[in-house]
Amino acid sequence: MSWNSSALSDPASDAGSTPAPALRLRQEFAGLGPEFHSTRAPLGLPGPRLRVVSEEAARLLGLATPDADRARCAQWAEMFSGNDAAARGGAISTVYAGHQFGNWAGQLGDGRAHLLGEALTHDPTQNGGHAWWEVQLKGAGPTPYSRRGDGRAVLRSSIREFLCSEAMWHLRIPTTRALCLVDSDLPVARERLETAAVVTRLSPSFLRFGHFEHFSHSGQHAALRRLVDYTVARLYPQLADHANPALGLLREAVRNTAVLIAAWQCVGFVHGVMNTDNMSILGWTIDYGPFGFIDAFDPGYTPNTTDAFGRYAWARQPAVARWNLLALAQALLPLIGDEQAARDAVEAFADDFMPAMRDGMQAKLGLGAARDDDPDLVQDWLDLLAACRADWTLSHRLLTDVVARPEAPPPAAFARQFAAQAQRLQDWLQRLRLRLSGLDAAQRAQRVEHMLRANPCYVPRHHLLQQAIAQAQRGDFGAVLRLHRVLRDPWREQPDCEDLAAPAPPDAGPPVLSCSS
Repeated sequence: MSWNSSALSDPASDAGSTPAPALRLRQEFAGLGPEFHSTRAPLGLPGPRLRVVSEEAARLLGLATPDADRARCAQWAEMFSGNDAAARGGAISTVYAGHQFGNWAGQLGDGRAHLLGEALTHDPTQNGGHAWWEVQLKGAGPTPYSRRGDGRAVLRSSIREFLCSEAMWHLRIPTTRALCLVDSDLPVARERLETAAVVTRLSPSFLRFGHFEHFSHSGQHAALRRLVDYTVARLYPQLADHANPALGLLREAVRNTAVLIAAWQCVGFVHGVMNTDNMSILGWTIDYGPFGFIDAFDPGYTPNTTDAFGRYAWARQPAVARWNLLALAQALLPLIGDEQAARDAVEAFADDFMPAMRDGMQAKLGLGAARDDDPDLVQDWLDLLAACRADWTLSHRLLTDVVARPEAPPPAAFARQFAAQAQRLQDWLQRLRLRLSGLDAAQRAQRVEHMLRANPCYVPRHHLLQQAIAQAQRGDFGAVLRLHRVLRDPWREQPDCEDLAAPAPPDAGPPVLSCSS
């Protein structure tokens, strides 16, 4: 299927401006066979309004943003709400299964997602080496996999997903992208009555571990092989001549997932619902539900109210990732054929995760190349953060000032984070100064530069998201747009944005969210 979205092209003006490339979509996944998907057109939204657009994601698809042009904003709203007839006609939803909280959940699927197709990308600086990216509407109505759900997404969760997925991209963490957010006055019932929204998501693929589990656990091994062949051809062409493509695919998933989880840990991100149906075969971040960025550091923190036993807490994310990879290995075993080879592939997770985590923390603390005593120094720092419930993002950012000016007293804002353990902090800082004492001025400046690239100033903190959501629910998207603008450049301190870098207010409490988030 080829869909030429002329509505998203700049109309030729009297000045002779060049139209932006049209969005042309093909629907390759449907070619795998009817057992892989179902067709039900999105319902769309009544009275849709385009609220926010990612310029970078639009550039990825070669689209010119509508800016303040009302007519073109209306065209985008129709297109990316699911209202446009051309887009509706070719949309599909895919079937998958999964383990949820460690238990087999059986068949699941895209319960509120419609895959419009895939587009050829126009910006190789952003495409991660993948020429084709899928375009998906989330929240445009029910599908055959909605399981008695309404297939809708609410404004609250849509704002969270839009802002966080784009923030993660600028934090250099592999992630699905968000092209735009459209909302409507359509009421949607959750814990309370809310209003509907649709986020348009982009990814080289939305394939999850659960897609492979579905065909394996249901005994559809011929379909499983077609899925593996499709995945290799589309996402891992380097495996085309592999003696055992399924084993090669598993090994790539292990490596990419390990590096991803290390990046999550280093930035203080907690996914909140790491079920196998929420794990990308690319090893990218997918499905922003009850996520949270740690404020007061607690290794046992999870933002998910459903996660009563902390299965998906910050400290447990690496172990859960490995567990999920074992589930993927089990799903691929009918094709791999060698149980020990599959197990060995997953056991390599630690060999990939530990160096990535080590290198991330070495950069955050300005340590450079690892030395024998560095693991103890890093672990003692984490223990100190936890003992003081120090703010993860702010503490690491301000530590840069300590390294830059080793003879000066620590910044007051830094010292306040550790007021309950002041002597312990001084002892640790003395060890850090000793560790860095051999650096000359140029070397120290280089370390500081590395720290500034490893320790963001801004992340989408829960209280900031809540404030922006509350305003948006009253019709004012100013805070959403401001957050989006600042999160596009998280590494540099920006004028008049001190409030966006500050810790949560003392009475805010840790982020706690339900899966409806």
